[in-house]
Amino acid sequence: MPNSVRITFDHAYWQSRLDDLRAEHRVPGASLAVLTGGEIHELASGILHRGTGVEATTDSVFQLGSIAKVYTAALVLGLAEEGRLDLDAPVIEALPEFATVDPEATRTITARQLLSHTGGLTCDFMEDTGRGDDCLAKYVEAARGVALDCPPGTAASYSSVGYAVLGRIAEVLTGLTWDDALRERLIAPLGLTETMTLPEEALRFRVAMGHLGQDPEPTAAWDLLPRNAGPYGRVLATAGDVVRFARMLLDGIAPDGTRVLTEETVTAMRRREVEVADKWTLGSDGWGLGLSTYDWNGVPGFGHNGSSIGQRSYLRVVPEAGLAFALLTNHGTTDRLYNDLSRELLGELAGVQVPAEFAPPPSPPSVNVAPFAGTYRREGVIITVTETEGTLHFVYEFADALEGIAPSIEAELVPVSENVFAGMNPMFGDDWMPVLFSKLPDGTEYCYTSMRVAPKIA
Repeated sequence: MPNSVRITFDHAYWQSRLDDLRAEHRVPGASLAVLTGGEIHELASGILHRGTGVEATTDSVFQLGSIAKVYTAALVLGLAEEGRLDLDAPVIEALPEFATVDPEATRTITARQLLSHTGGLTCDFMEDTGRGDDCLAKYVEAARGVALDCPPGTAASYSSVGYAVLGRIAEVLTGLTWDDALRERLIAPLGLTETMTLPEEALRFRVAMGHLGQDPEPTAAWDLLPRNAGPYGRVLATAGDVVRFARMLLDGIAPDGTRVLTEETVTAMRRREVEVADKWTLGSDGWGLGLSTYDWNGVPGFGHNGSSIGQRSYLRVVPEAGLAFALLTNHGTTDRLYNDLSRELLGELAGVQVPAEFAPPPSPPSVNVAPFAGTYRREGVIITVTETEGTLHFVYEFADALEGIAPSIEAELVPVSENVFAGMNPMFGDDWMPVLFSKLPDGTEYCYTSMRVAPKIA
């Protein structure tokens, strides 16, 4: 265990810090749960909805967004433990219906690649295939015609489509819907009574409403995701239940002693499978099997982030300190709340020194930026980069089914290194956003934002 770790949790102190930081960063409501010293501590602050003024409490339910991917990974890896899935065999062996626009990719993509975001499948393909139990099968079929971000195994490109495929694999192997399989194999054994996957299940709880804008206002809709988004984007839970799930990822055991996953499996989930070029968006150095991996100045950790319409969530775990925490919010300048609070929590309770936040250096290097100008395209997004007198102007526009979902992002890019740039991101409180330029092994140029590969098309 790291030195100078404070095991005792001062509830009043951390409640005060949560209250102060939430107000400072204009976050309407937040819920925090912390596992330390073998005990879980739950706190809440603010309101769930600025329109109604309903108070945030520790039993309030938030949308976890992409943290749902960790639940799907655990579900799929449990099936692999039982010998029902070979992680290194082609996906088509377990899911013959699977296909992509590239026949060679279809023949070779594995479940391990999907779990570690190296399968090349894209992220932002949305298709509402209804509320029926066949919605996931229909989505996987619809995704066959969507372009890959990159050839399998050539880069790490964050992929929600890949997790939808993993969810469908779980359905085929269990004979259950993804929702029921998750409930039977994870939620129920772990006693997660405040965790669910369907909106109607949330009606019996206090539920957070998302907020958007610098002066956060409630979103027009509580949830825009179709049912087929479950495996990659819709688990609903309290912060306490997220930490109860995370505690199982330390040893594979439920609170009542039931073994849910083997120790070998949970260790594999947090073992780095691939290094990532963007070490700033999540602050991580790579991907394991469903988890982002961290090296905080020699102290290893793991976790995941999530976003939905007007809500953001964060999970971090430091195994050697026995620390886990989940912060669930209904927006505002949430990343700043997370950065300030997590820096203190990790330092005080796990002896972790978190690296400085991403920003350009005081004296940016001189870089020949002309080669980076052009148009980059992946499903759901068009990125246009223009060069004027040695400065790059970056425009990030939503397209396809995502067109109009949010305003475009525009920024002047400041060099950080020869191929890494920083641009102000007004979507999340004018924080610096990393933008990287690189090449795939076949020479294809790409722009890398939000951990996603967008190939250059012009």
